[in-house]
Amino acid sequence: MSVNLTLLTVMGALYACGIYLLLERSLTRVLLGLMLLANATNLLILATGGYAGLAPLFDKDTPAGDYNDPLPQALILTSIVISFAVTAFMLGIIYRTWVLARQDEIQDDAEDRRVAETPSFDAEDDSVIPVETSEFPLATVMSGDRPVRADKAASEEQPGSLNVDPSPEGGGE
Repeated sequence: MSVNLTLLTVMGALYACGIYLLLERSLTRVLLGLMLLANATNLLILATGGYAGLAPLFDKDTPAGDYNDPLPQALILTSIVISFAVTAFMLGIIYRTWVLARQDEIQDDAEDRRVAETPSFDAEDDSVIPVETSEFPLATVMSGDRPVRADKAASEEQPGSLNVDPSPEGGGE
């Protein structure tokens, strides 16, 4: 199956322009970017649908491979409905911001600037966690019938540890 190169070029241009407009601060441009992305997605679904076939009307003489697949058409219809709802919602937001503030651009918030200037390293969250986290460390820990020093207890289950008896388990000889 080959895809029309013109359709791919138009789809790529719509995606590029839509993403560029989404990155703007103006809500109207964001809305236009969302609309371009929705149309590019409709073209993508159309391109994945393959070649046009016969109408999906049943006839005993027509083989099943000659019929048109209705799934891409249903997906495009669903995409149109969703993009219409998102467009209506964004128009409501744009109208409300214009009535309240008489501006269409989103301004930087003081909290946004503070978060952007905060370094990514946090001494409390990014520090090394010690092996012993208890405020009251134990001097010895009972391992079976023998006491083991607390600092050696963590290495008890490590391979090659001196605290582990090398004899086979179960007491078999």
